[in-house]
Amino acid sequence: MTATGVHDPVDWLASAAPDPAACRRAWERNPLGVALLEAGRRWDVLIVEGALGHPALALLAREAYRPGPVLSDFRDARTGFLVPTGTAAHWLATGVRAAGPGTWIVVPYPGRATGGVRWLVPPDGSGTLTDPAALERALHAAVAAGARRTRRWR
Repeated sequence: MTATGVHDPVDWLASAAPDPAACRRAWERNPLGVALLEAGRRWDVLIVEGALGHPALALLAREAYRPGPVLSDFRDARTGFLVPTGTAAHWLATGVRAAGPGTWIVVPYPGRATGGVRWLVPPDGSGTLTDPAALERALHAAVAAGARRTRRWR
């Protein structure tokens, strides 16, 4: 899914802040290379366990589907998919945390190494977000593949 917008990833992400210029300045000065941005302004975030998120992302890639930006936290324990605004309000799934308005997300500066959160799929500035229906299919397929692997080991 694509929304019209800026073509610089940093500007696109900073546009989610109440004051994008102040956000960008603070972000660039932060020695950790991260900023807190509110979900629900330009995008929502669906957060899943890394053990599920990584296979789901691989399945999306195999389907020749280009997801939107995808975050991974320190030690890959969680994976966050940036999805269209409004998705969090309607998402119902066990094991998925939906972050929308009023939720603040730690976001790394694109292209800069950080000690914690990192981009698995960095933003390209186009506004492309992960399609929730495609993500739901990939999550179901990843769960099913994990269940098949578990049955084989019994």
